[in-house]
Amino acid sequence: MTNAPALTSHPWFFCGIGGSGMLPLALILKGQGAEVAGSDRSRDQGRTPEKFTWLESLGFQLFPQDGSGIVSARQTLVASAAVEDTVPEVVRAQALGCERMSRAQLLAALFNAAPFGIAIGGTSGKSTVTGMTGWIMTQAGRDPTIMNGAVMKNFVRPDAPFASARVGQGAVFVSEVDESDGSIALYQPKVAVLGNVSLDHKSLDELRDLFGDFVSRADVAVINLDDAETTALAPRAKALVTFGITSPDAQIGAMDIVEGAATLTATVLDRRDGSAHPLALKVPGRHNLYNALAAIAAAHAAGVSVANAVAALGSFAGLARRFDIVGTNEAGVTVIDDFGHNPDKVSATLATLKAHPGRVIAFFQPHGYGPLRQMGAELAEVFARKLGPDDVTILCDPVYYGGTVDRSEGSERIVRLIREAGGKAEYVPSREDCGRRIAEIVRPGDRIVVMGARDDTLSAFAGTLLAHAGT
Repeated sequence: MTNAPALTSHPWFFCGIGGSGMLPLALILKGQGAEVAGSDRSRDQGRTPEKFTWLESLGFQLFPQDGSGIVSARQTLVASAAVEDTVPEVVRAQALGCERMSRAQLLAALFNAAPFGIAIGGTSGKSTVTGMTGWIMTQAGRDPTIMNGAVMKNFVRPDAPFASARVGQGAVFVSEVDESDGSIALYQPKVAVLGNVSLDHKSLDELRDLFGDFVSRADVAVINLDDAETTALAPRAKALVTFGITSPDAQIGAMDIVEGAATLTATVLDRRDGSAHPLALKVPGRHNLYNALAAIAAAHAAGVSVANAVAALGSFAGLARRFDIVGTNEAGVTVIDDFGHNPDKVSATLATLKAHPGRVIAFFQPHGYGPLRQMGAELAEVFARKLGPDDVTILCDPVYYGGTVDRSEGSERIVRLIREAGGKAEYVPSREDCGRRIAEIVRPGDRIVVMGARDDTLSAFAGTLLAHAGT
């Protein structure tokens, strides 16, 4: 692909190189020929050592997070906006006069340097739509570069176990873009996908402005007509491809939907020419049908036929930690690993589980005290409403890696709110004790879902539950 020489002509240092948003960017930069080093608090704390061993095997030089990796004013420091000025790398970079970029600024620079950018926006489903669109473009021979916040199973190999990025030589760059920090304003896409707009990190008025501007900057906008907020932004687009399941006006629609426990089939309709295409997904849930329609529409806007896009999705393997079925053990207990962390995502996961009979044990680890305070009441309502009288929700304490955040209100408040709304919930402070509690109450045929974000060790926890639950 075409890259910006300015981005590869000097060395880079990533503070938090193992993070879900940082790792794929580091891989793409290095894949384009840049020299990249980094540090990570998780590495210093001994968490997920296999990830950092793999990065070193690829030629990334890794340092303790003590400032020792910042050695030259030529280095650009990449650090998220949340990184405090007291972190040693930031202190050292300021002393040397190094340029600093946020993750979002770097991604936008890489994306805008590509000849044909497909940007995936919306409150929920971005990672899956990015993975699906990237897979379609790969199968179509377009050799895309793909930037994702999740590991894409189709691209995992022994030498790429954490495949959240793909570095291609073609013109296409597929990326999810984030509205939570306002950085969506930095992108200049050829194709802009907008799946849904709902309350998450910003007020609806702010979101309407950000997403409306995003849609207006693209050559073609891909819009979900089943979502009232996105439909209201459609007039701002220069050109449109629309999709939906219930809207009769959607250009790309679906019928004959059959939901399996781990699959979904449907017929995709292209109302522009009257053609029908059988779709078979290896990922479950109606929300994934929406994701598939968004990806088909995006790929079509980039020149891939609907027939070829639908066919490619038949071999889409899904994303790690997105309704990721870890397995079913001898006791008949199924464990699912899932990224659900905000009300929309948790709701979609629980709806997929409750579409089929059987008791659900929902384990939830909040991804921080701040987010829990902001969306805790809505989360509690989702758990109480989506789960039945036999189901149970178990919460441990939120993730805490240090810092000055107010920790006065935690998971016990959410458990209280779930109970007040008529649900069944338990608060067990430590995750290990949650595992023991789940082992006590689990019954053959139960499904255990492990939910949470910003903690790679949740997958290992899910594996432990599968090994011990009910056996």
